[in-house]
Amino acid sequence: MTTTHEAPPRKDAAPRPDAVSPDGAPHHRHRPSDESVGHLVQQASGQITQLVRQELRLAQAEMQQKGKRFGLGGGMFGGAGVFGFVALQALAATAIVVLDLVLPLWLAALVVTGLLAVVAGLLAVVGKKEISKATPAAPQRTVESVKADVAEVKERAHR
Repeated sequence: MTTTHEAPPRKDAAPRPDAVSPDGAPHHRHRPSDESVGHLVQQASGQITQLVRQELRLAQAEMQQKGKRFGLGGGMFGGAGVFGFVALQALAATAIVVLDLVLPLWLAALVVTGLLAVVAGLLAVVGKKEISKATPAAPQRTVESVKADVAEVKERAHR
């Protein structure tokens, strides 16, 4: 009885078309030269599109999480503002009571009220200056830069 032995397949040999992968699915390997450049560009385009979509989904999820934290933080700041306002009122009442030891009550209240009005006026003047520096709200440098870019693109297109 004679048995024939097949030589083991070479490692660098292309797999047979009827070869199967470990999960039982047909296994076909394509050489890069087998695919057209157009097909490769199409694949790359599809992969880039998929990557961009995944990145956008990740950014959206991250921004939702940050938005929730921002909302929570904003609420905490609002609560701090309310308690700070109440504390300022208590401080004003305390200042009136202390000044009442040396001045009549009505005059002590008038002095504290005048002092608070001066502080409020100073804050309003400084705040108005800062707001006027920030207007207009549009990002002027960016707008100018985009206009310059558009002008250059138009100029190069006409050449």
